[in-house]
Formats: sequence, structure tokens, C-alpha cells
Amino acid sequence: MPITRVMKHFLAAWVLFWAGSESVSALDAGQQPAISRANVAYGKHSRQVLDFWQATGDGPRPVLVYIHGGGWLTGDKGQKMPEFEPFLKRGISCVAMNYRLVPQDPLPAPVHDAARAIQFIRTKAIEWKLDPRRIALTGPSAGACTAMWILLHDDLADPKAADLVQRQSSRVCAAAVTVGQTSIDPQVIEGWLGPMVLQHPMIYLAVGETTLAAAQQNDAKHRKIYEEFSPVNHVDAQDPPLFMTCSAEMDFPARDAGHGIHHPIFGVKLKKKSDQVGHECHLVIPGYSKSERYADGQAFLLAKLLEK
Repeated sequence: MPITRVMKHFLAAWVLFWAGSESVSALDAGQQPAISRANVAYGKHSRQVLDFWQATGDGPRPVLVYIHGGGWLTGDKGQKMPEFEPFLKRGISCVAMNYRLVPQDPLPAPVHDAARAIQFIRTKAIEWKLDPRRIALTGPSAGACTAMWILLHDDLADPKAADLVQRQSSRVCAAAVTVGQTSIDPQVIEGWLGPMVLQHPMIYLAVGETTLAAAQQNDAKHRKIYEEFSPVNHVDAQDPPLFMTCSAEMDFPARDAGHGIHHPIFGVKLKKKSDQVGHECHLVIPGYSKSERYADGQAFLLAKLLEK
């Protein structure tokens, strides 16, 4: 069923309302250092563009890539950005990307776009003086979910592809994320958090449905997508390290859709699985969990990107 213009605006406003509640350190785009290359196309769609900040330093530079949140429904690479200046001062180049949005382009489009951006960045390694071995990810909410999926998923590289970008690796060296969803599977997360989490539009718009009822009615049709794009399903001991920061709102069940979609139990569940398989995973929940090694996500990223 096509979504009307009125519904588009309504859903976008709803997701922006919940996304605005995220406890993410952010700057307006105007406060960031000057962009070296703006709106570089990494694909043919108008949303497949990225901004690049080039760091100075001898030799190829590490890269930090920011993936914005917004439930995969809305948002922009200039919103809720981390401070890039501390990374640029340490010789780390930075990237912020846009990607296609749901429900017009349901999964896998938003997540595969982000993976393609990583592959595209590798094609620019010589021209932009980048170290393709040291690419890390960061982002909030749906951007965090995407970052974790890329971090934990098998490499998407296709050595035989006609497209030179697709021949590149999609793997990264680390990710530090905030209030991310480690599963989007309704059958799983309702058990974790109660029914209110399913009311968030991210859950049903991700698969191209306009209502929760429609997504539930067509669950068998969407089952593989829900399972595939739940990062917790891809954890193994060989995956690169992860740092998750969550809110302190640990009360159960979720009070409402916004509380549910950003609930710290998402981090708890992935951390538990990581520990079981021997994957390096750090979880910070104020008053509940902390990292013994890193003060915060920024310290983690600096350590991982600068280690030799």
C-alpha cells in the first residue's frame, strides 16, 4: 500500500521525536570543521552520498565513519554528529553518510547502502590517503544498529563483481555505538521488552509495511529479513571489537515505544552473547555496567584506530 504524503510527514515527525530523546553527544553541522569533500556519490541514488573530512599526518590515515539515526525512516548525515575535531587532531579522517530510507526503500537498502559506503571508501584509499585496514564505525539508534550489523556480519565483498566497489571488503576494525537495536525481530524483542516496543514505526516500516498489524499478518514473508538484520544473530569470536553505550532506563516492561526502541536490554543481550563466544564487547549502562578498559566510546575508538 503506498504511503500518502500526510502519513510520510506524520511518521517522520514521530521518529524524529523519539530520536531526539537519545542521549548522544552531538554538534550541529555548522560547528564541525570544514568538510574536505561534500556530497560525494558512492552510488546512483540521490541519498547515496557522503561527506569527507581529511586529516593530516604522515602515511595513510585511519577513518571514522558516522552513520546517522532516525529509525531508517528519516535523518541526515549532518544531524546528531559526534565531535570530529578530537579525531582529526589525532590524524584520523572522518566520514558521514546518507543512505536510502524506509518504507520507500525497505531493508536491506539502508544497511546495504552503509556497507557499500565502506566499500567505496576503500576505493578512495590512495586518492584520499586512507588506511583501508583501519576503518571504524559510530552512530546512534538505527545508525548504531547498522554499524553493529556491518561490524558483526560476514564480508560482503564479491571478487567477481563487475562493479569495482562491490569487490572491496565491507569489514571494519571496530565500532562504538549509542542506544542501538541489537535485534529488530518482533518475536524476539517483544519477549525482551514487552509489547510497547513493537509500536515504534522502525519495526514495521523497516520491512515496507505501513502498520504493525500488517507486519504481524505478513510475518512469515518478513521473517528472514528480521532475522538477517538483527546484529545479535551474527556475533562470533572472530568479529572486531564493539563498544556500546546505553541509557540508564532499565525499568521493565518498556513504558512506551520510544523507551522500548532505545532500551538498554538491547546492549545487555548482545553483551551476553559476545561473552559466551569470546567476542570483545564493552557495555556502558550508567549505574549498571561499565568498561574496565575504556572511559567512553571516544577513548575506545581512538585506541582502536591508532593502534599499530
